[in-house]
Amino acid sequence: MPKPFDLLVFDWDGTLMDSTATIAQAIQRAFADVGLPVPSDVEARYVIGYGLSEAMAHLAPQADAATIERIVAAYRHYYLAQDQALVLFDGVREWLPRLREAGYLLAVATGKSRVGLERALTHSGLGALFDVTRTADEAFSKPHPAMLHYILDYLSVAPERALMIGDTTHDLQLAQNAGTASVAMTYGAHPLDQMLLLAPVRHFDDFDALARWLWEAA
Repeated sequence: MPKPFDLLVFDWDGTLMDSTATIAQAIQRAFADVGLPVPSDVEARYVIGYGLSEAMAHLAPQADAATIERIVAAYRHYYLAQDQALVLFDGVREWLPRLREAGYLLAVATGKSRVGLERALTHSGLGALFDVTRTADEAFSKPHPAMLHYILDYLSVAPERALMIGDTTHDLQLAQNAGTASVAMTYGAHPLDQMLLLAPVRHFDDFDALARWLWEAA
């Protein structure tokens, strides 16, 4: 039987790169710096996947634009102090080239900025593996479908032939809004019970298990 999907669209933070805890801690330190109530771990993890300004505005809905800018600047300071030490999840580096060889198109849809994603792609050495990438400063933030619509249009792939792979409800809602299937990864920012409410076709506890499933379907 032919493989069920032509295009695999990956979230970045918490799906390919083990960065969830670092992002949450940077958010908390940024809020402390500007003198606002510090979000809990659950609250900080919830906004991972949003664009940066949208994430901070969600956590501080009463803050004005100038305060949001201060939070964003403080977050970048703390995150950039640690991002070069971040690592890919086990299996990502080994499996992504094999999935390309199996005939899948590969893409990234992320809440990172273009500058942040390019830095991560360069540091990880994965940049050449992806056919297209889209970031939160180039489209509406997740879960708006614009980011995924752009990827589908760019690669001329029908929504039913694409699979969105992510670790948050934002990723799965993005897939629903764009008309694609989704897979939930359980090791990232959001709990599985919340993601299951959005009807992913499968869920996996590690990247190897996801990749083996995709490989066998190719």
